Amino acid sequence: MRAPSPGAMTPFLFVTVVFAISVTAGLLGSLLGLGGGLILVPVLTLLLKVDIRYAVGASIVSVIATSSGAAAAYVRDRLANLRVAMFLEMATTAGALTGAFLAGVVGGRGLYLVFGLVMGYSALAMLRKLGARADAPVPPDALADRLALHSSYFDEATGREVDNRVTRPLTGLALMYAAGTVSGLLGIGSGALKVPAMDLAMRLPLKVSTATSNFMIGVTAAASAGVYFARGDILLVMMAIPVARVALSLLIFRQQRDRAFVWVTSVVLTLLALSFLLGRAE
Repeated sequence: MRAPSPGAMTPFLFVTVVFAISVTAGLLGSLLGLGGGLILVPVLTLLLKVDIRYAVGASIVSVIATSSGAAAAYVRDRLANLRVAMFLEMATTAGALTGAFLAGVVGGRGLYLVFGLVMGYSALAMLRKLGARADAPVPPDALADRLALHSSYFDEATGREVDNRVTRPLTGLALMYAAGTVSGLLGIGSGALKVPAMDLAMRLPLKVSTATSNFMIGVTAAASAGVYFARGDILLVMMAIPVARVALSLLIFRQQRDRAFVWVTSVVLTLLALSFLLGRAE
């Protein structure tokens, strides 16, 4: 089994580097609503040569910490749609357990392949955010009405109350099972799948989709964390929890997204995806 850190690096330096990487990953992930695990795992495996199973275990714990810290602020500002989150968590939790068990069966190269595909999709999802979706009427949905999934929030950028209606909840439920499976398998928040699912399928505003996804990822990760603990894939030396990144992420989330920043991050993710798919990470 591969050692969790390169031999030339002292434990103190290794933990310091992991902490710095975690903060950077959290900031990038929160800014784009895709979760820091997409950046944390490939950096740990490609640069620090950490075994991918340990990297996934560390990421799953980091995801729980980040979501727990951010959830209170999102709920306070009424950005996270709690009814939608609780409805969709039925599927993401089941999917997370499925993915966590599959992670013990799928080989390392299989995990690299899946991770590369998810990162490639994430890059496309980021590029899509560069263009704002034109406002269009949301088709009525009887189930969404019955479950009272609709909500509203105060938009600080425009200074007005924004109503958001939900449609196609069953489609969203199916997509969330897939997102939960990816989360449990790869140790990421799978916001790259959750945000587009709520944004495109259920027609939630992008800001609400992002906040609701950040609220949900902690529950999804917690469902699979027990399996990783039992299997011994979570090491204490890897648990440099990025507490500082939570407050910074909340401040950045309120600001306008930088188009150039999205382009750069998309390119980085694309290169990392190609590295995984071409087998450059051993």
